[in-house]
Amino acid sequence: MSPVHAALAAISYLLVKHALADFILQTDRIFRQKGHYGAPGGLWHALIHILLTAPVFLLFPGGGPGLAALLLAAEFVLHYHIDWLKEQIVKREGWSPKDKFFWWALGIDQLLHGLTYVAILWFWLPSG
Repeated sequence: MSPVHAALAAISYLLVKHALADFILQTDRIFRQKGHYGAPGGLWHALIHILLTAPVFLLFPGGGPGLAALLLAAEFVLHYHIDWLKEQIVKREGWSPKDKFFWWALGIDQLLHGLTYVAILWFWLPSG
């Protein structure tokens, strides 16, 4: 597999896993607790994400175990705080799905998660 094809396959894997973790596997408890700093639901949600990200390091050759652990830790911290911050802003502003700014916040949240995956692969995959 060429490096370009490996990168496309890896980002495809991460985007599908993101959809699964953020929408299919998200429970009401997770949804309700993501805006409460340190609550188990938000922490569990970030853990689900990194557990589903981990296989990318086995499927696609790149750095070693230490780098994989560092990237997973970074994803955990970033994912948790992106979700928490979005929830804080939406709650503070009183936005609901009826408001366009709610959708802007959700879209920016999803964009930041996608860019996190690009960064993970930037550091993980060989430069060529």
